[in-house]
Amino acid sequence: MPLIGYHASHEQYPPSELLAHVRAADAAGFEGVMCADHFHPWLEENGHSGFAWSWLGAALQATSMPFGVVNAPGDRYHPAIIAQAAATLAEMYPGRFWMAAGSGEALNEHVTGNRWPPKAERNERLKECVDVMRALWNGETVTHHGRVTVEDACLYSRPKDPPRLVGAAVSEATAEWVGRWADGLITTGRPREAMRRMIEAFHRGGGEGKPIIVQHGLSWAPHEADARRNAHEQWRFSTLGGDVLWTLRMPNEFHSASRFVTPEDVAGTIRISSDVGRHVEWILEYAEAGVSEVYCFNVGKNQREFIEVFGDRALPSLRG
Repeated sequence: MPLIGYHASHEQYPPSELLAHVRAADAAGFEGVMCADHFHPWLEENGHSGFAWSWLGAALQATSMPFGVVNAPGDRYHPAIIAQAAATLAEMYPGRFWMAAGSGEALNEHVTGNRWPPKAERNERLKECVDVMRALWNGETVTHHGRVTVEDACLYSRPKDPPRLVGAAVSEATAEWVGRWADGLITTGRPREAMRRMIEAFHRGGGEGKPIIVQHGLSWAPHEADARRNAHEQWRFSTLGGDVLWTLRMPNEFHSASRFVTPEDVAGTIRISSDVGRHVEWILEYAEAGVSEVYCFNVGKNQREFIEVFGDRALPSLRG
C-alpha cells in the first residue's frame, strides 16, 4: 500500500488555518504532507497564497510527518537560495523534508517581470538549477554561467544527507525526461491506464526503481451535490487543456478561461463522490499501478470534515 498523505493547499487557506489542518491530519493518521509553492492562487475564489517556505518550518515543528514542496527554481527563485532553504529544513528535520522541482507556471513566475520562456527552454533552465542545487548540497563551491548565473556560492549549513529531489511532470514526455535526473516522479492523479503510461515513460527515461508520487485531486462531501459544487467552485480551471495552465498570468484570467466549464466537465479531472468507499477504490487503483505515495487533495473548503471522515473510515480501510 502506498504512503497515504494529505495535500495542504496554500492557495485556499491562510497559513495559520493550514497549520491547524496539517496538525489535524497528523492526528487522524495521514502519513505525510505535500504542498505547492505559489505566489498567486489559481482563482479569486481560492482566496489565499501564503509563503510556503516560512510555513514549512512551523509545520515540521508542529507535527511528526514528512513534508514535501513543489517549487520552480530559476526565475522567481535563484537556485542557490532554494538550495539554502531546503538544506536548512533538511538539517533541522532529518529525513522529513523533500522537494519537487518543476518548470513552473506564469501565474507565479511572471511577478519578476522577466520573459516567460517556452517549455523546452524552461526545462533546460530547470536542469541547470537541479545541478547547481545538488552541487551545493554536496559542499561544492559553485560558479555556473548558463540560463542561470551563480558565482562562488557555497553552503555552510548542510544536512548530513541531502533532501530527496523529485521531478514534477504532467505529460509523458516530461516524465521520461525527468527519469534521467530525478530521485522520483511527482504527477497529478489520473485513471489507472493513464497512470501506468506515465510511470512507463518515467521508467524509460531512467526512473526504474524510483518512487512515484501522486497528488490525488478529489472532492468529498456528505452529499453528492455539495461535492460537485465544491469541485466546480474551487478547481474548475483544472479542465483547461493545452498550455493554458502554464501560460495564464492572473487569477482573473483563469476565471475567464474557465467560465464555460460545467460541473460535469470537472468530474473528468477531479474524483468526485460522497461515498468514502468509492474514494478508497480510486486510491487502490494507484497501488495497482505501482504508485509509492498518494497525497489526497480535497479541493472543497470542508477540510476538517474531510480529515476526520477519511481518518475514521478511509485510512483504516486502506490499511486493512
